[in-house]
Amino acid sequence: MKRIILILLLVLVPFQVKAFERYNRVVKYDKYFSKYSKRYFGVNFDWLYFKAQAVAESRLKAKAKSRVGAVGVMQIMPKTFKEISRKNSSIKGTREQPRWNIAAGIYYNRMIWKAWKADRSFQDRINFMFGSYNAGKGNILKAQRIAKKKGLNMNLWQSIEQTLPKVTGKQSEETIGYIRKINKIKGVLK
Repeated sequence: MKRIILILLLVLVPFQVKAFERYNRVVKYDKYFSKYSKRYFGVNFDWLYFKAQAVAESRLKAKAKSRVGAVGVMQIMPKTFKEISRKNSSIKGTREQPRWNIAAGIYYNRMIWKAWKADRSFQDRINFMFGSYNAGKGNILKAQRIAKKKGLNMNLWQSIEQTLPKVTGKQSEETIGYIRKINKIKGVLK
């Protein structure tokens, strides 16, 4: 059975990566990803991380709606958008408008990014940021505490992958898959 799964993965992963390449041609929101990435992360930060996140979240569909109430390109929850709008008066529109949805999503990522400034690699910090965006920062903090108790390095995403199932159960598979998907997508975006 393991051999069949491995063969399927080896066959399907290249097709999945190939499918993500089509998003290089979807450029209508690139100006927003670039603008708000520069504004909230600085000019040297690669805005394609946020485009990759949006592809994973909504396939860049402005009218995307989740079963739990998240909407838009960055799949922002109503309560989260309200909090972001309160903290950042430059976000003027609604979460249904792509520009403001993207601005809010990137600003929210910035809020999370600041929380994960401990000694860790850039890639681990990115993974912690996206993991928090998906599962909630509190759940990632709980997974860190478990990692520490187990003697794992709590600043490595690899350790969180091992301990997150104890916090969020089967939901952890979504979060771990979400991070892997973003990293795959980012790898093919130009």
